[in-house]
Amino acid sequence: MTRKTDTKTRRSSLERMREARAQRPPTREKLMHAALELLAEGRGFGSLGLREVTRGAGVVPTAFYRHFADMEALGLALVDEGGATLRRLLREARRGDLPAEDIIRHSVDVYVAYLHANPLHMRFIAGERLNGPPRVRAEIRGEVGRFTEDMAEDLRALGFLPHLSPRVLRMVCGLVVATMLDAAGDILEAPAGEAAQAELVNELTDRLRLIFLGAGAWRETGN
Repeated sequence: MTRKTDTKTRRSSLERMREARAQRPPTREKLMHAALELLAEGRGFGSLGLREVTRGAGVVPTAFYRHFADMEALGLALVDEGGATLRRLLREARRGDLPAEDIIRHSVDVYVAYLHANPLHMRFIAGERLNGPPRVRAEIRGEVGRFTEDMAEDLRALGFLPHLSPRVLRMVCGLVVATMLDAAGDILEAPAGEAAQAELVNELTDRLRLIFLGAGAWRETGN
């Protein structure tokens, strides 16, 4: 698969995501976007009030309850919105006749493109996974677990790292997911320009390669 084809596939996936978002009820989208814009000011989700979110969305407070039971339900929707599409994009990136190293770089390219297309969502997930309200943190942990399971399933199907037990393979994939999430803030806050972005992309790619190189040398102890 050529880089031109990869870019076309990634673009079509992002376009499908935007089309699906455009078909959702406009008030729901306004509420979610208003919450994300408030979070972009450096606040935590737990500090947001329903009235300021509805004010930011330009709707009356009673309209909120037509879409969400409470603020935590809005937070859970934001997690689902940010995670489901990215999981699908990354699974597509791993499903191709590519060498392992190319899959790593292609996955990083897909991830970085998603970050730049959805900066508010990804800042929300990266920030709230440690400091958010309990239900939101739990939902993010669940989403991270689904990313991990998806990756382990795909790598097993590709015959990658066949010597690892399912438990260790999940550990490896968990390290990969955590490393990618940890890099989100740096990538989004990097100065504009190809050089700065390329350096961060190369560094993230190398970190993931190190994880897989270590996994390749792993031997079960039997303990």
